[in-house]
Amino acid sequence: MIKNSKWYFVDNGIRNAIIANFSSVSLRNDTGQLWENYIISERLKHQHYTGMSANNYFWRTYDQQEIDLIEERGGRLYAYEMKWKKNKIKAPVAWSKNYPDSEFCTVTPDNYISEFLA
Repeated sequence: MIKNSKWYFVDNGIRNAIIANFSSVSLRNDTGQLWENYIISERLKHQHYTGMSANNYFWRTYDQQEIDLIEERGGRLYAYEMKWKKNKIKAPVAWSKNYPDSEFCTVTPDNYISEFLA
């Protein structure tokens, strides 16, 4: 597997400027990526402001199963998958098999404050 980085912006406006797309969310084909970027940046701010100590990772297998954010904190693993559409999904099989004691949460516009920023 090639080791690639995943990049996030603190401000989605900078991302939009780089790709020259300031269209309304309803007209975009990258809404999921915007949502993921927004939530990751907000989570990092939340960690900082609350003094939460966590190691943050992106997880992907050779067969492209992935999880957007893994937090390692307090000796436990917490997995978060960001979805703009309100589809609650299950953890990838490889994740559940290898990390059965971890927590998994789908973060959507309906639950991101209560599940992710509380």
